[in-house]
Amino acid sequence: MIDLLKEMALTGGEWVIYILIVCSVAAVAVMIERGIILYRERKEMEKVKEKLRNLLGGTVSETWSQHLSSHSGLTASVVRSGLEVWSHGADSVEEQMASVTFSEKRRLEARMIILGTLGNNAIYIGLFGTVLGVIKAFHDLAEGGGAGPEVVMQGLSEALIATAVGLLVALPCVIAYNILQKGIKDILSETEAISRLLLARSKSR
Repeated sequence: MIDLLKEMALTGGEWVIYILIVCSVAAVAVMIERGIILYRERKEMEKVKEKLRNLLGGTVSETWSQHLSSHSGLTASVVRSGLEVWSHGADSVEEQMASVTFSEKRRLEARMIILGTLGNNAIYIGLFGTVLGVIKAFHDLAEGGGAGPEVVMQGLSEALIATAVGLLVALPCVIAYNILQKGIKDILSETEAISRLLLARSKSR
């Protein structure tokens, strides 16, 4: 087992860089995919808000959910589920909306763990590659006998590339994660405000 670890340590950190490149491709794919999802969610929410503004001129009725049947997304799903429960005379409208909100939130946050994980750990993966590169550099120096310090300097400079790549992967992931999470939080907050307005109106029937 120890011999296997020694052999892995002497491979250097080049293969770690390739792992980071693969991780960066996965991260970019998640950023684009989640960005498109949130853009569509925002557009659908604005459509639902506009339709509700037109409907709120009168009292809440059973036909409201039919007006929202053509809309998709978190806001439409939450409001429609609440209206359907209300139309059947149930008292669990708020609980139903909360349940659907939780389910839709999980859908919006799907694959966000990839960005969170890479944002927190890509730098350590790069550092691991650097450590392997340093080990290999000193091993090559010992094997070279009379080789000068330039051999070590070259090996160290190559090893530090892994840390740089790790930073290059981690920073965009952290930024994208924070932006996307704020987008999700904003959609949830606006949906909650709409839900509370509908609850207040439905209780006054």
